[in-house]
Amino acid sequence: MKSSTSRRALQTTAVGLTLFLAACNRQPAAQKSDAGPSASPTTVGTSGQIAHTVSPAEASTTSATSTERDPDAIKALERMGDYLRTLKSFQIRSVTSRDEVLDDGQNVEFDGIVDMIVERPNRLRAEVTSDKQQRIYFYNGSSLSIFAPRVNYFATLPAPPTIRELADTLTSKYDIELPLVDLFYWSDRKSTDDIVSATDLGASQVDGVTCQHYAFRQEGADWQVWIQLGDYPLPRKLVIRTTTDEARPRFASVMTWNLAPSFNAAAFTFVPPADAHKIAMAQVPGFAERGAGH
Repeated sequence: MKSSTSRRALQTTAVGLTLFLAACNRQPAAQKSDAGPSASPTTVGTSGQIAHTVSPAEASTTSATSTERDPDAIKALERMGDYLRTLKSFQIRSVTSRDEVLDDGQNVEFDGIVDMIVERPNRLRAEVTSDKQQRIYFYNGSSLSIFAPRVNYFATLPAPPTIRELADTLTSKYDIELPLVDLFYWSDRKSTDDIVSATDLGASQVDGVTCQHYAFRQEGADWQVWIQLGDYPLPRKLVIRTTTDEARPRFASVMTWNLAPSFNAAAFTFVPPADAHKIAMAQVPGFAERGAGH
């Protein structure tokens, strides 16, 4: 049902401004999540997509604005990415809302929260809670565990030594996206060439924090980011609307940051409940054959 083609495309932007992109899928209205055991062990996995088609009117609009790149808006985006790469540890809460598109074309909205603590380069804990599911990720530099409390399933697998490598492995081998994955891709994605329009919309407030509001356009998405003013250019709000589906599904995130978090090593290691069920993580079909060929 899911495809990550558009998600991958958006990750090639300057600072990966698919920041907290969640799934915007077409699916039957009756579909349920976390309904218990299924034939696939990927019940503990998550992956996302955004997809839709550009109408003639949208194509005309894109063409008309494709050269409107405010250099100050681009510089602000790059400054934000440079600053985020300097953070060695942080805690972040992302309050999200996202559209899913039903088979009949109707948009329906689901809310969620991501709570994450990070110590670069090799420790991460994230809890993702939404109307549909709950997942907790534990990464300690040598193993990753993903726990689904509502169905009491978990999976544990060996993990590479850095968060960036972990993100790559999960995507390529298991088709799972690490929560807030683009935070860990920014250091390698500095080009802004994919942005065809960049606009400074002026000052704005997000939860009482003064920000500058910017709008960007690239193939497949129109998106906005609110960047905190001053010495800490943190993204405080993000809105993405996909432009390749006539339903134009929307994703939004409001972010709260703690740059001096308190935690200990035990926070990153999973201890399963006594009655939890361990399952295997299903690999992407054909992954073993592709890996052998490289």
